[in-house]
Amino acid sequence: MAHDAENGSPRTFGQRVRRERERKGQTRPVLAGLVGRSTEWVKAIENDRLGMPRLPLLLRLAEALGVDDLASLTGDERLAAATYTKAAHPALLRVKEALTTYDLLSHDDEPQPAAALATRVQNAWQAWHGFGDHRTRVANVLPALLADLQYAARAHEGAERRRVQVYLAQAYHLAQLYLSFQPAPELVMLTGDRSMTMAQDADSPRAIAASAWYLNHVFRDAGERHEARVELAMKSIQLLDPNRGTEDIALGGLLHLATALSYAKVGQKGNADRHWDRADESAKRLGDGYAHPWLMFGRSMVDAYAITMNNDLVRGGAAVDAATHIDLGTMQSATRRSFHIIETARAYSLQGENVAVVHLLKKAYETSPETARFNLFARGAAGELAEAGSAIIRDDARGLARQLGVAA
Repeated sequence: MAHDAENGSPRTFGQRVRRERERKGQTRPVLAGLVGRSTEWVKAIENDRLGMPRLPLLLRLAEALGVDDLASLTGDERLAAATYTKAAHPALLRVKEALTTYDLLSHDDEPQPAAALATRVQNAWQAWHGFGDHRTRVANVLPALLADLQYAARAHEGAERRRVQVYLAQAYHLAQLYLSFQPAPELVMLTGDRSMTMAQDADSPRAIAASAWYLNHVFRDAGERHEARVELAMKSIQLLDPNRGTEDIALGGLLHLATALSYAKVGQKGNADRHWDRADESAKRLGDGYAHPWLMFGRSMVDAYAITMNNDLVRGGAAVDAATHIDLGTMQSATRRSFHIIETARAYSLQGENVAVVHLLKKAYETSPETARFNLFARGAAGELAEAGSAIIRDDARGLARQLGVAA
């Protein structure tokens, strides 16, 4: 193990993790289980193939190792808030107020019909997936849209009310996406729960399935047991019938993707591959030209999530190989294209190919600036390479760090 020449202590974050693990007499599989990650993840941390995780996971790691002082793990490395914490969008307070304001008074106004609200929700989704500052565009329409949907869900009755509830669930999905990578985890949980409640009240299997997809993301970020995430997805799949048409096929495939990602997070490669194959079958059945109008499930999405799945399994070579075999240009969402480009950069980072990382993060920023600006990997990698990258990329990394709002 490499040590500091002066005091004999480990130099890197990974070396310090290994020192504390060995002091505690833990094996890698035991530590992996305590933090909800795979043995390969722990190995990659200790070998410095993965960098220091963001604060929530770092705290969980310290607790599992019995470390009271984070400096025992971080050493002289600084936890720069701009790099390791979530940046706040300027409209966050306005969206938060919309979600936490309760209109308890009666109204004389006629509620909007479900058809009109459906058009507004559809337009909001197009704003989210379009080129440019998608978070800002959605934040501009979301408060009024939520208020009108909530009022209509209370005022209408019968089938019309259930239709409104389906669209309200979709609006909560949009709110959850807006809140992702924001310093408001309690609101992410709130929107996930509300969307599922609306879907169940509407008695809509398709709305429930979509809510299960988004709740899986909430559960993964919150460190919920993968068994619970898988159970939710599998129960929701049982509500669908592929013989009813393309919508049910797409939603079923989406939930198999959710399950594959859940298994990948805990290092279960076999189960992850098996459910990715089921999602792949759905994409093949739908055809190469199909893409769900707002969930974006289709051929390119399934292929792109193979990159994320292999990243989470800490299989950098396989992730890079998956990235080289897809064309993200066919994906009908600038937001999703940017996210998957960032995931490709994460794959190259696992391989230590930092020139490719900077190039891809710049491309992700050009594709969707707000996707890159609020992505934790993008911010962390740009900040680190701006400070410690090789001379050939340092200037580009510093420019990128400034664009992403990371102090360099």
